[in-house]
Amino acid sequence: MHRPGSLLLLVALLLACGGSPLTASDWPTFRGAARTGVAPDTDLLEAWPEEGPPLAWKAVGAGRGYASLAIAGDKIFTLGDGLSTAGDADEYLTCFDRATGKQLWMTKTGTPWTDGQESWQSSRSTPTVDGEMVYVLTPHGQLIACGTADGRERFRVDLKAEYGGQKGDSWGYSESVLIDENRLVCTPGGERATMVALDKTTGKMIWACPMKGDRGAGHSSIVMSDVKGRKVYVQTTAAGAFAVDAKTGQFLWAYPIDKTTAVIPTPIIRDDLVFFAAGYKRGGALLRQIPGPGGKVTVEEIYGLNTDLANKHGGIVLVGDHLYGDSDDKGIPFCAELMSGRIVWKQRGSGKNSATVAAADGHIYVRYSDGTLGLVKADPADYSEVCNFKVPGSGDRPSWAHMVILDGRLYLREGDSILCYDLRQGR
Repeated sequence: MHRPGSLLLLVALLLACGGSPLTASDWPTFRGAARTGVAPDTDLLEAWPEEGPPLAWKAVGAGRGYASLAIAGDKIFTLGDGLSTAGDADEYLTCFDRATGKQLWMTKTGTPWTDGQESWQSSRSTPTVDGEMVYVLTPHGQLIACGTADGRERFRVDLKAEYGGQKGDSWGYSESVLIDENRLVCTPGGERATMVALDKTTGKMIWACPMKGDRGAGHSSIVMSDVKGRKVYVQTTAAGAFAVDAKTGQFLWAYPIDKTTAVIPTPIIRDDLVFFAAGYKRGGALLRQIPGPGGKVTVEEIYGLNTDLANKHGGIVLVGDHLYGDSDDKGIPFCAELMSGRIVWKQRGSGKNSATVAAADGHIYVRYSDGTLGLVKADPADYSEVCNFKVPGSGDRPSWAHMVILDGRLYLREGDSILCYDLRQGR
């Protein structure tokens, strides 16, 4: 739960870490500027009518896909294929007007991802915006940079061809790249160049970090941490969690896990702590990063993989000293103590199947894959669902796209549509 002034502190921390300046109203990448899934908004509606909060606008043309939204300035960006506004089934990076939802431009990125059963197909990488550039990674491993004004492609990097990149599962790439100072940082996966830093204006390599025994990229996005003044990138792949020195690309530590179907959730950072989770009954673990002599960094296990904290793809948020997320993909939200991993409550909600989560203003927003959206109090004392509604247009495919809560508005990607709801009280 954010206290007054916490947004200014967040921006100050990002600037101190060398990130690009952000306005207070930007959500420029997956899970927001700090990749926490926690919005700084206050004074939001504490209950909704049966049909949900007031709908500000609805846009079409996002296409088939599970990518979330990146919002910066007056524009919204996402990735999808088979757009209702295009004449083919190909994949496009799309841009919409933030105030009205009008589609401003679309840039073809390539062929759609059609492997596996239909509900597994399509795009899932959320774009990352940095100033006049927007970056996206296609399921095929094509890293593409475009201008935010017109969508014109500036450069393209094939992570498989150039870096021997490989996935640790069969569902294609879905990472949202990290922009830090002049670096574009991403995870080709595999042993040759597990993580790479590229020049964000040209796509040329700055450094590459190999990790022996890596099974391939997962679906997580890189997060930044600070270890006694040293900037460290933390990521998970199919082999587990690992860390890299931001400036040099030096491999620092790894926390291997047994092979599982897929590793998806983005890690959570608090000071020198790293919490990461994986689904398919694998669990969640809490580690502490410890600086050592000669520039080394090691990790100690506060607790190892706890199966009660398994999370497949809905993500976990940290509010205060407690973790909130879905129990694997069961549609059963849980609350657990960060430092111990102890479950304090676990309760089936109003929706069915897997659930994505976001947090804002003392509440957890729980979006179930059947299209139900519930509002739950972020209270470790007990589970309390305040209200819920069924998102219009849901049901044809799973509602897996992560939510965005920004400047008093709730943004939902539901297949080809983007829905913008007004959460502000008294409006």
